[in-house]
Amino acid sequence: MAWLQLHAPFDPDALGVPVVSIASHVGRRDTGFHRHAMGQLLFAQSGCIRIKFSKHLCMLPPTRVAWIPPQVSHRIEIMEVVDYRSIYLDATRFGALPDAIEVLEATPLLRAILERMATASFDTDWRDGAASHLIAVCLDEIRLAKREPTLFPFPSDSRLARISLHKIPPPLKVLATQVGASAKTIGRILRRETGLSYQQWRQQWRFLKAIELLAKRERTSSIANALEFSSDSAFVAFFRQMTGLSPRSYMLFPEKRV
Repeated sequence: MAWLQLHAPFDPDALGVPVVSIASHVGRRDTGFHRHAMGQLLFAQSGCIRIKFSKHLCMLPPTRVAWIPPQVSHRIEIMEVVDYRSIYLDATRFGALPDAIEVLEATPLLRAILERMATASFDTDWRDGAASHLIAVCLDEIRLAKREPTLFPFPSDSRLARISLHKIPPPLKVLATQVGASAKTIGRILRRETGLSYQQWRQQWRFLKAIELLAKRERTSSIANALEFSSDSAFVAFFRQMTGLSPRSYMLFPEKRV
């Protein structure tokens, strides 16, 4: 394992080994858009990581693991202190890895495996012995892990691409006035480019923003107010509809939920 210092350059592909792991504890970091020949598993021990892709945005809290396939352009943004592990896998040597970007629930076993892999040296022989068994269990856990609805799609149409993602998207009628397109046109564009209606797309934004605020330990009432819910209970009901869990339960590791 290598500890990555702030602004330190790092290229896992240059090492020529099937598994590369790094750890980092940084306050602020922006990698800019980049890609790897290797696939990447990203797991935050604390804080929240924002991952941007060409057409999606993801918020990664400590209770989730992100899988980024090889050659997928991405940008990692850390706004506050985050303690994370990043494990790179040569997908040509290990089968059964997902072809698409995925966010997985961090089960106790998957977290333990990733931590064990993160402490391995770069010259570990992953084809034999205990290390090969560790990889096999890791692949099984990835395959079985619950998938999470935390990828927010971007519209590419120029009329909608200018919508700020730093504040809640306005109601449809307000947006129509702002961009100079009818509500029906906006709905048609979003459905074509994201597969969602405008209301569904707006709700998905609220969900991702809620994850970010929960990771900052904001109070439920503050989050409900920031996301323009009519009450705390309305926000909790919305969150349960999206995940099947209350906001606070969602931020707990599975074994700690009651």
